[in-house]
Amino acid sequence: MINIENLSFHLPQGYLFKEVSLQINAGDKIGLVGKNGAGKSTLLRLLSGKEQPTEGRIHKVKDATIGYLTQDIVIDTNQSVFDYLDFSNENLNRIRTQIDDINHQLTTRTDYESDSYLQLLDDLNFANEQFNLFEGYQWEEKITSTLLGLGFQESVFTQPLNQFSGGWKMRAELARILINNPSVLLLDEPTNHLDIISIGWLETYLKRFEGALITISHDRYFLDNVTKKTLEITNSKILNFPYPYSIYKEKRAEEIEVLINAQKQQEKEIKRTEELIDKFRAKASKASFAQSLMKKLERTELIEVETDEVSQMRITFPLSVQPGKTVLEMENLGKSYGDLNLFKNVNLSVGRGEKIALLGPNGVGKSTLLKRIMKTEDGEGTVTYGHNVEVTYFAQDQADKLDPKMTVLETVDSVAKGEIRKQLRSILGAFLFSGEDVDKQVGILSGGERTRLALCQLLLSPSNVLILDEPTNHLDIQSKAVLKQALKQYEGTFIIVSHDREFLEGLTNRIWDIENKNLKIHHYTVQEYLRKKSDAFEQAQQLGKSNKKKVAEEVKVEEEKKSELSYEEEKAQKKETNRLKNAIRKAEQRIEQLEKDIAKMDKEIASLDYTDEENAAKTLKEYDALKTELDEVMESWEENTMALDEL
Repeated sequence: MINIENLSFHLPQGYLFKEVSLQINAGDKIGLVGKNGAGKSTLLRLLSGKEQPTEGRIHKVKDATIGYLTQDIVIDTNQSVFDYLDFSNENLNRIRTQIDDINHQLTTRTDYESDSYLQLLDDLNFANEQFNLFEGYQWEEKITSTLLGLGFQESVFTQPLNQFSGGWKMRAELARILINNPSVLLLDEPTNHLDIISIGWLETYLKRFEGALITISHDRYFLDNVTKKTLEITNSKILNFPYPYSIYKEKRAEEIEVLINAQKQQEKEIKRTEELIDKFRAKASKASFAQSLMKKLERTELIEVETDEVSQMRITFPLSVQPGKTVLEMENLGKSYGDLNLFKNVNLSVGRGEKIALLGPNGVGKSTLLKRIMKTEDGEGTVTYGHNVEVTYFAQDQADKLDPKMTVLETVDSVAKGEIRKQLRSILGAFLFSGEDVDKQVGILSGGERTRLALCQLLLSPSNVLILDEPTNHLDIQSKAVLKQALKQYEGTFIIVSHDREFLEGLTNRIWDIENKNLKIHHYTVQEYLRKKSDAFEQAQQLGKSNKKKVAEEVKVEEEKKSELSYEEEKAQKKETNRLKNAIRKAEQRIEQLEKDIAKMDKEIASLDYTDEENAAKTLKEYDALKTELDEVMESWEENTMALDEL
């Protein structure tokens, strides 16, 4: 599908790639990895035709179409979200215009028996066939399904795209690319700005995608779930591994270990050769021998190894003082913006040592809830901190709040206090700011570098409660792993918002979920939570289709009347009706009791001491058993209710 032949791309500071040859076939699912600045985004621009290679060629199959999602999207249109997608296919636009023109002629012309009029009927028939060929009759349903999957509510479909934030414009652009089903998808950080539910939907979509896919992502789960191959850009080369990301990392680590040993051996040989050259250079009888050694040394291709410096990065969040058993309490907490109510009547206590993930789609109020907890946002209700509680807040835009004119060293020095100021350079080194890097101004740092610097500031602010809003934004996979390890070792309490599933998995002991303007508490793992959310989304879509079908059937006149039931059939039906009603009544009584029991345990869990692991595990097990039984009884109630309706 795409053949890369001796590709080279040169910048003033040197080659990004040199003499690279690759073959990309239909159905390939490729993850593109490499250090920041290695040239990942540049390679996608070259493949898309937005950039031209310095040397070499890129051959594409005739009629191949490219769908390219870039990080720096610029959309300036007054079109609605739906129209932006609806009119994005040139073939459908052309056919629709043609059909409209033919229909106009058919209704205005009167030469019904002329050859040209009859030809219009043939043209209309052909245009309708073409419209069907390009899935025109499924087009609107396809748009709706894709927009819903990427997190848009139907209520915003008609709103002008210019009214949306950059993150939502990126989703609209991704939807536009997907519905047009290109031969090749080039996606640069497609999960940026997507919430945890939409990422799961996108994964399912891409697994079914039949074309070639090349994606850059810092989401390891996404790469593992979607890709089957990995391309690594390193030392101006592109290495090809026939594995998804996690297996590639294992294989690559083995290769690097072999290369390091080979490099050490080569360095020994070079040193020995140089000693021989120095020894024989001055002797006339050995001068030719020394010259041959020098030429051999010049021809030696040095072994280069690009090691993972980030894996050496170590972060620990210091605990200031031990707080009381309850670190914060929320009473009737709520927030509204005019008529828009985000959440209300949140009554909750957070105990010492709790590790909480705050999840949910974008726009439900996660960041706002954190601001209410931090008391930086007004609203209904109150937040009370417990004894000795010291809160540190990492905002979603924390990195952007850094002073661009200050240097890296000045930035951390401005928050450091006491003896720790003597260790600032060592601490910055742990965050990969070494040597002259500490004298760089913040304004010239990349997004990832600024995030690391903001996290370094966080380190210098001792606390016992961390409130973290998207701390992994702009961090690469290795840096996220180091941050995760630091949070695992943190002895305090934290509440974290993140859409990175791998980062959250195994990190938290409960989930908060803002749903229907209420805060729900779950004790699922992240994967279990996502599975239930995905199932609910699928059921909602199926229910929507079912309701449409039901309405369509109701408008039709019944063609046949139901035959009258016999006495025995009527008797059997009455018996079954009574059985179902009885089962439904018993289920409703059990549901009511279970909900009371769960509500009672919610209060018990809110004050649960997680330091007593045996008791905490026993309580959570009982709680999960109640939730499981409730799900089963609800399912039974639904089945019996549907059966009764059908009867």
